Amino acid sequence: MKLLIDMNIPLVYSELFKERGIESLRWSEVGASDATDEEIMKYARDYDYIVLTCDLDFSAILSNTHEQKPSVAQIRASLVHAEQAVDMIITALKNNVDAMTDGAILSIDLKKSRLRLLPL
Repeated sequence: MKLLIDMNIPLVYSELFKERGIESLRWSEVGASDATDEEIMKYARDYDYIVLTCDLDFSAILSNTHEQKPSVAQIRASLVHAEQAVDMIITALKNNVDAMTDGAILSIDLKKSRLRLLPL
């Protein structure tokens, strides 16, 4: 499982994922800060990353294009406590690893996660 972290996620998250053994790459490490969501999606699809974001635009793109990849994990919870949030995200991803490998949107909040298989 590899994560491509959107620019709207605090920088510390990438390091916390790496400390926990999760391969992660922040978009700013490979692309322009003003890149379109479509560019980010293409990179994630081409290199088999799951997009981690707080942005709902990625699911809208998948809904409009009916693509099967890339998978998207949307954080719908507070990002204030980074370590707690990262642990919650990792748990949700591991609980849905098969679906995320095949193509899915995973919405993660403090109380539960919701999974939608792709294509929409």
